[in-house]
Amino acid sequence: MNKDPAGTRRRIIEAADALFYGEGVRSASVDAIAERAGVTKRTLYYHFASKDDLIAAYLEARNEPTLGRYRAWFESIPGTLSERIAGVFAELARFAANPRWKGCGFARAAAELAGLPGHPAIAAAAKHKRTFEAWLADLLAAEDVADRRLVARQLMVLLDGAITHILIHRDPDYAIAAGRAAATLVDAARRAAMNGGAHASVGALARRDAPPQVLSRRVG
Repeated sequence: MNKDPAGTRRRIIEAADALFYGEGVRSASVDAIAERAGVTKRTLYYHFASKDDLIAAYLEARNEPTLGRYRAWFESIPGTLSERIAGVFAELARFAANPRWKGCGFARAAAELAGLPGHPAIAAAAKHKRTFEAWLADLLAAEDVADRRLVARQLMVLLDGAITHILIHRDPDYAIAAGRAAATLVDAARRAAMNGGAHASVGALARRDAPPQVLSRRVG
């Protein structure tokens, strides 16, 4: 009898993390995960009803460590809000220079499972991204940044875009470029807040650059 079910579950998730992140959620087999965890397939399926459930659990387990890493980067960087956010992107550049880095596990899993919109792993990835975006919005709110929800979403686009390009080109400088854009965006939003013109700045810029069909939908 297994006297440490929590420990066994943890070993399985750790093995899944190594193989799902390293090889992809479709490529990594349950057999390989069970072998790496030192358990039988029967034991693995006792803890996880299916491979789909294990993929979701793998992503859920990555949520807090990933958020914690970015929070720690932000807290360790001195300076203004825009400087600290740019610094987070610089830390990403250094982190991504590791040859074992293979991008965002959440985005990669969602891409592999894009044909299965109801997959529990996609829900786990979406929850992580929403939580991350909410954290950014809280940072912006603490500094009275204008249009903080919009700016937080724009920062997410810059961050995930940088990660994607680093993964494709193996060039961490994409994070540096994105960080400069993020700093410019945050500075503009802070100036707008100081001038009392939230909707006349960042929000207006987004509306100005929106395609005509998007504007027509908003008007209608």
